[in-house]
Formats: sequence, C-alpha cells, structure tokens
Amino acid sequence: MTIRILGICGSLRKNSTNMGMLRYAQKHAPNNTTIEIADLAKLPFYCQDIEEKPSEVQLFFKQLDAADAFLFGCVEYNYSIAPVLKNALDWASREKDNYLLSGKTAAIMGAGGGMGSSRAQYHLRQVCIILNIQVIVQPEIFANAFSDSFDQNGDLVDERIRGLIRKQLDVLQTSVRA
Repeated sequence: MTIRILGICGSLRKNSTNMGMLRYAQKHAPNNTTIEIADLAKLPFYCQDIEEKPSEVQLFFKQLDAADAFLFGCVEYNYSIAPVLKNALDWASREKDNYLLSGKTAAIMGAGGGMGSSRAQYHLRQVCIILNIQVIVQPEIFANAFSDSFDQNGDLVDERIRGLIRKQLDVLQTSVRA
C-alpha cells in the first residue's frame, strides 16, 4: 500500500525555506510513500457566507481527502502560525464531521528566526488537537531560515536537518501504517 502525504506550507514566498524543506521531503520520501504539495496561494479567506466553494477550495479538499497524512511546513509569523495555513485548516474543518482532517496523522517541520518556528509549531499542535489530527511528537524539526542551512532559492542544504526530515518521514509512514 502506498502512503499518500499532503505537504501543506504556511508560506507563500517564492524562495520560502519552509517550502524548500517540503521539496526536500518530497524528493526523499520513503519507499511506498508519495508527497504532493498543496498550493494555498489562491485559497480565498474562509467566510461562512460563501455558499458555493471556489474551485481552488474544491481542489484542496480533494487533496486532503486523498491524503493518508499531512506534512506541515510551519513558518512563524509574530510567534504564531501564518494566516494562510490557519485559513486552509479553517476551510477544511468546516466540512461535515471534519472528515477531511479528523483522525489523520501529521508531522510538523519549520524554518524561522532564531528558534526555528518552535512557537508557531506549538500553536499548530494546539489547533491540531481540536481538529483531531494526530501529530507525531518526534523528531521535532526547527531550522533557522536565515542561516547557511538553505541556499538562495530556499532549498535545504544542511545534512543534519535533511537527516531529521528523512527520520520524520519514516516515523510518519510507520504511524500511518499502524
């Protein structure tokens, strides 16, 4: 059985280090695991008054529904998660019985300032509790986005962090299979 992971990045920036981490994960997924990365750039802000879901939301829902697990690239804005990530989760959580998110497994990684998005990751874990997303606890991955761990395109070049990502993907795969 192939495990399908949906990568969800909280940053829209062209050379995002968080997206760079997700691209690395996508290229180095374990055997029998695929990673697709969602594009959140065109998701409108969630509003309960919107009766017909825009096509971008419908596509995102299809990706969530097909996924066995999630891999969050969690950027930190003002000590918390980025609005684009929270907005995407808000859209999905409003579906009947939270069926797109509830009971699925996730892993979180992130690049940010000196603490490498640690505060935002903890906030994301709190959001995941109410959404019934089961977040693996180890390994935690916090990277300094402003270090030489990334090249000018936002791609991950740090071998230690690469190793942590490969280990996290193995743990995520094992958790989904369990």
